[in-house]
Amino acid sequence: MIPPYLPLPPSDRVLSPRTGWTRAHWEALADHLLEAVTPYASPGQAQIRLPGRASWSGVALDGLEGFARTFLAAAFRIAGARGNVPHLVERYARGLAAGTDPSGGESWPVLTDCSQQMVEAASIAIGLHETRPWLWDQLDDGVRERVVEWLGGFVGKRTWDNNWMLFQTVTEEFLKSVGGPYEQREIERGLERIEDWYVGDGWYTDGGSRNFDYYCGWALHLYPLMWTRMSGDAGRAALYAGRLREFLGTYQHFFGSDGAPVHQGRSLTYRFAAVAPVWLGALADATPLTPGQTRKLASSVVRHFAERGVPSRDGLLSLGWYEPFLPTTQAYSGPASPYWASKAFVGLLLPPDHPVWTEREQPLPIDERDVTAAVPATGLLLHGTRHDGIVRLLNHGSDHGAPPDDPHYAKLAYSTRTGPESAEHAWPRDLDNHLALVAADGTPSRRTAIRPLSCRDATASSSSATGTGAVITTTSTVSGPWEIRVHEITGGEGGTVREGGYALSDTSPPASVTGDRWALARRTDGLTSAVIGLYGWERASLSREVESNAFGPHSAIPCLHAGTPGLHVSLVVLSGDEVHPGALRDAITVDVRDEAVVVTFPGGTSTAVPRTPVD
Repeated sequence: MIPPYLPLPPSDRVLSPRTGWTRAHWEALADHLLEAVTPYASPGQAQIRLPGRASWSGVALDGLEGFARTFLAAAFRIAGARGNVPHLVERYARGLAAGTDPSGGESWPVLTDCSQQMVEAASIAIGLHETRPWLWDQLDDGVRERVVEWLGGFVGKRTWDNNWMLFQTVTEEFLKSVGGPYEQREIERGLERIEDWYVGDGWYTDGGSRNFDYYCGWALHLYPLMWTRMSGDAGRAALYAGRLREFLGTYQHFFGSDGAPVHQGRSLTYRFAAVAPVWLGALADATPLTPGQTRKLASSVVRHFAERGVPSRDGLLSLGWYEPFLPTTQAYSGPASPYWASKAFVGLLLPPDHPVWTEREQPLPIDERDVTAAVPATGLLLHGTRHDGIVRLLNHGSDHGAPPDDPHYAKLAYSTRTGPESAEHAWPRDLDNHLALVAADGTPSRRTAIRPLSCRDATASSSSATGTGAVITTTSTVSGPWEIRVHEITGGEGGTVREGGYALSDTSPPASVTGDRWALARRTDGLTSAVIGLYGWERASLSREVESNAFGPHSAIPCLHAGTPGLHVSLVVLSGDEVHPGALRDAITVDVRDEAVVVTFPGGTSTAVPRTPVD
């Protein structure tokens, strides 16, 4: 249910039978978010200093971030209304004037090498381009000159070798379009660099290592296509559109039927920014989704957060997921960082008479059937179940560099209904969705750099070293809500073996039950996490954590244990239905052969999981 404090129009169940949301809801939410930050604006509107933990960049930069990121939402709102929101035009025009006035008390810090100002400059440049007739063209000449001078600080500067290179590309392209300073080679540099990062299947890695997460959509697809709107480069627009279309073919499966995104990757506090590439597909005529599916997907994601208190009662976006939760953030995250969620409003650039706003909502595949989607280039395998709407992401390829130092990348699996145990006190134990060799002192091995081996159909596999001399090869194969994991451990000096399932979190401690080589945790709403030892396991347990998970303060993790490393076969379940672990263990048979592990499910369906140990 939408909280009563959120000022939204009545639901329209004729046009939008699944979410009730229309363009008017998107406009109302944007207006509410923009109005809620006004008490925190400086007198000249150039700084929006929101409450909360400061970032490592300092208060002045956090204030600029508050201006720039909310300006992005305001720009999409202004452009979508054809300028018929004069209070927003006037507010951000004042902020531009004050922020670029070095003699005033609200001036923005100049751009320097690899500075946070670069991120915010790109948002300002995009916003100015999209609102040009109503804002840029109406500014005083002196203000325009000062804005050009401030943005021009980008020229000749060094950026980080990742998505930041595109901030320079779009900013200098805007400067080029208004007669400001620019270097064509710097514009081209970012576009050339992403060619090195394109891995196929519509996916880019962010910066050259195996960084596969939401940045692919809300940065590496978004900025190049927004650049083509500035440059008019039809050739590159067609190239980027083709890649986006392919990307959206599998990206649409990253969301549960209730709109929840898979909880994996960096900067998750940007939340519904995850729908930016969905709208972008319609904007660039580069999507496999119908107009009704596009709106259904985007609206269901934003509605999902709204129903869970985002924005909060004061209208603000907190540093967290649903509730404030700092382990979901990074050191660079300041109070205004969550407002990169403004990218979700890029759909407002589509006119009110566009089919995405006028056609009836249509169901997505997860609404009608179980879904399995492999992304071979990334090593990611998705499986979703219609009956409970849950999507699970099996991670055999994204490690954010080697070794993975973040629980949002290092796990074997993620989902739309659970998060990893990510608080500082829980991460060293590394229980959930991880296979560890446990030393005599209780220290678990970590999953180091992931080496993808295969990813196709319903199976994915990878290997990684443990840092203790052993190599673990894991193959996952899925059937409905079930994931079979076959682990083969070679080398090393032994140690006991432990595997955890999904961490289940709630406002109160989940119920738990353990049996002969199985363990189960269940929430009050019926969501269940279970692990079942099918081969090589000796016992099971259930571990608990407190204040360690973005989905609730009380967590329970079912675990399996064995005294000797070798071949281990597990059944991992996350389901909204009732789960009977003992019956499943008895009904599933495992036949270990030299070349494969043959698993036979209830009903007689068999799958052969290849054995691919790595020396």
